[in-house]
Amino acid sequence: MNGSEIYQRLIGLIEERVLKPGDRLREADLAKEFNVSRTPIREGLKRLEAQGLAVHEPNRGMVIPTLDHSQVNEVYFMREVLEGTAAALAAKHASEPEIEILQDLVNADRQRITDKEELVRSNRDFHRRLCLASHNRYLVDQIDHLRLSLILMAGTTLDTPERRETAVEEHAAIVNAIAAGDSAAAEAAARRHIAAAHKTRLQQV
Repeated sequence: MNGSEIYQRLIGLIEERVLKPGDRLREADLAKEFNVSRTPIREGLKRLEAQGLAVHEPNRGMVIPTLDHSQVNEVYFMREVLEGTAAALAAKHASEPEIEILQDLVNADRQRITDKEELVRSNRDFHRRLCLASHNRYLVDQIDHLRLSLILMAGTTLDTPERRETAVEEHAAIVNAIAAGDSAAAEAAARRHIAAAHKTRLQQV
């Protein structure tokens, strides 16, 4: 297992909340966990640090950072801009199969309202597919980078059944606008969705 593979494994552990903000990242422990030498662990941790997903703290070594109030606001501001743009471009460029997949996700998610963990996973898939439907690789790269900051936030904005149900219908509004080829409506719907998630996130702080 090389450094790149270790990096991806660590990203997955952070996404799944096995590793949480504030947790220490000890080379020796990780090497034992992954059954590898310290060299690929060191390489993986350097990549995490370069992406802002690990920082050095005095007397603690490498740890997973916690975003402060201002950083949360900054992330959601950029997310609203970027994902709004992605939705607008998707309304112009998404293929019929891409639109159908988004519609299928929304319909399936309506049946998952009571299953928080499954809906959280599906929500990530929806946003990933929405961005890909923009057919703009540079935009996708920027959103992927921003997604790394999102995984540093504790918990989920889909904690309550009410928010889960509302979020799914917000997804439906985005997809409907994309299917209609209405860029302005798609962007507005995506921005409203991210703004609502932002508000929910701040209420959790």
